[in-house]
Amino acid sequence: MPVWQRINEEIDDPNFIIISVAEDTGGEAVAGPIFDAANPSYIQIVDEDHLVSSAFHFVNVPSAAWIDETGRIVRIDEGAYAKSYELGEGEQKVQFGTDVYAPIVKDWAEKGADSQYVQSPEAVTASIRQFSVDEQKADAAFRLANLFRSHGKPDKAERYWNLAQQLNPDSINFFRQNLTLSEEGSAGETFRKRRSEYEAQGKDYYRPLDLD
Repeated sequence: MPVWQRINEEIDDPNFIIISVAEDTGGEAVAGPIFDAANPSYIQIVDEDHLVSSAFHFVNVPSAAWIDETGRIVRIDEGAYAKSYELGEGEQKVQFGTDVYAPIVKDWAEKGADSQYVQSPEAVTASIRQFSVDEQKADAAFRLANLFRSHGKPDKAERYWNLAQQLNPDSINFFRQNLTLSEEGSAGETFRKRRSEYEAQGKDYYRPLDLD
């Protein structure tokens, strides 16, 4: 968030709006202090049920959609890290993020529809992942798990958490959310192992940036 805050300040255009969504079943109690520490000047939303990921069919965070002044999506479903990062050490080191995404956001903020990075409706449509029946069931199971947890029914919550991940095993969102409830957290060895397995299977952990 501090990086996006800097970018927001650099763009400094009232017609450009960043909406940051924290997808966390812990709600305001968990996500609020993170937002408060970053003190961003852009809009922040806490999404306990991952409704935004469901709407745009994102399988991982952070992901982004660009929406123009007419309400049309002009880019979608790309990793939205604002810079490159390294996590871990030695053989456990993981590199992620990119230094090229922030510049193309700036280009779009400056040039609008004339930006070379604005995609055609056909390209955007082709980038939208289609929901299978099982993936739709997984979303419902995920929300049921959250509901049961909020009502103090951990056994039922666990049952539907597991069902959600069985129905949609490609959802890194579900997997990482579950890890946040563990002592290890969402960026430890279990997560790094899952990421390696995901990439070894040739799956898109993040969609490659299409800059053509």
